Amino acid sequence: MEQEFADFYAEHFPSLCKQLYAYTGDRGEAQELVQEAFSRGWAHWAKIRGYDEPAAWVRTVAWRLAISRWRRARRALTFLAGQREEPVVPPPDPAHVALVAALATLPANHRRAIVLHYLADLPIAEIAASERVADGTVKSWLHRGRAALAAQLGERAAR
Repeated sequence: MEQEFADFYAEHFPSLCKQLYAYTGDRGEAQELVQEAFSRGWAHWAKIRGYDEPAAWVRTVAWRLAISRWRRARRALTFLAGQREEPVVPPPDPAHVALVAALATLPANHRRAIVLHYLADLPIAEIAASERVADGTVKSWLHRGRAALAAQLGERAAR
């Protein structure tokens, strides 16, 4: 059973890290989230190994961990905002910043659909199943997300 989990981990860790990196914009945080999700998966491996898509379980746990971290960080930033001034740090590559900023403005379901479809190469049907919505809903999310990204990135390119 340990070797089975080790093979599962080796197969899915890189792609899940890419997905969470695209979602969070922070490679280190993405790796930590996926690592934690796999740790939780190991604790329940006897059960989730029988699922049709155990990787979907790990991905869902990682997404939820990311959301929880964002909520905690938002509360901490609200508190810190009144405590001291933050130093100004120069931004990274402008194209990277533009993409991350544009993704961040999308509703969470649109952002997840775009990341899962274009970066994780998941088919629409699989995204719909994991999100528990109809295929047409995922198509709508993708269409709206692409349109919003095109509008935002087009505006920034024109500046």
